[in-house]
Amino acid sequence: MRTTATIYMLTGISIGTIMVTSSNSWMLAWLGLELNSFAILPLISKTKHPRSIEAATKYFLTQSTASCLILFASTINAWQTGTWTITQMPDKLPSTLMLIALTMKMGAAPMHLWLPEVMQGTTLLTSLLISTWQKIAPMVLIFTTSNHLPSNITLMMGLLSTYLGGWGGMNQTHLRKMMAFSSIANMGWTLMTLTSEPKVSMINIMTYMLLTTPTFILLAQTSTKTLQDMTTMWTTSPTSSITLTFLLLSMAGLPPLTGFMPKLLILNELISQNMTAISVATTMASLLSLIFYLRISYLTSLLNTPSSSTSTTKWRQNMNNLKMTQMAPTAVMSTTALPTLYP
Repeated sequence: MRTTATIYMLTGISIGTIMVTSSNSWMLAWLGLELNSFAILPLISKTKHPRSIEAATKYFLTQSTASCLILFASTINAWQTGTWTITQMPDKLPSTLMLIALTMKMGAAPMHLWLPEVMQGTTLLTSLLISTWQKIAPMVLIFTTSNHLPSNITLMMGLLSTYLGGWGGMNQTHLRKMMAFSSIANMGWTLMTLTSEPKVSMINIMTYMLLTTPTFILLAQTSTKTLQDMTTMWTTSPTSSITLTFLLLSMAGLPPLTGFMPKLLILNELISQNMTAISVATTMASLLSLIFYLRISYLTSLLNTPSSSTSTTKWRQNMNNLKMTQMAPTAVMSTTALPTLYP
């Protein structure tokens, strides 16, 4: 019965995203976003713990507020232009309100405070869904209206997201909160070139999803939730430990891993737009994220030797072969796709 309900919820999430990506009207897109938000609420609150109910409540309130803003902005736009078409948004007021609402749905600063709490209160796989699939629908709407969005506000929100994501992740000991702040920082990188070169922003967000998916699957399969658990991962699964280290370094944007490619494209675009100071500030913000990525990598692969026996957990864990098989090509692409993506 629980499996059937989960399938229904996942189907609703998929249908909602498909409705948004294929719609040309704000009303149909709004309905798709509502279906997407309501379908994931049972998945967030399915664990019998007060934290999951709290996370579901915070997610519901935040997404409802964002949906009200979207409906308000689209109504103002329809009143001014006489059409509900998504691509027709010439006025600054509805476009600014729409930018605020969609970034709130994705968890970008300064409307980001809900994301770490929601991801901490749910399971690792549901957190994966929130940080990847749930960003597709609002990101498509932002991409569609990118030529009407205010560039100065978008740049300010992007720069603020990169700094707050880096600062917020440094003091965390729970991996789900750390990954949430990583998502906030990555959304900042995505917003930096949204108005000048939207295709680079789409490459960045898709690369982030490619990196995040095997990372969350590895953490879920090894039951790793805190930094303390990372110190014993080598003794339980050396292969997973090495793979996770490369994935984290790739998310940090270190060359020659895949995560370096979108950051290089974004910095190149900022410099070509004569925004050298902003590109330098964005590069400095990436060093903040690099700190906690390197800390996780150190705890994962450099703290314990292969012969360490300090772990009190079982040395052999039951791995789901199907999930590990699905994770393998994603992990390879996440760490070695740079030569094929950016020759």
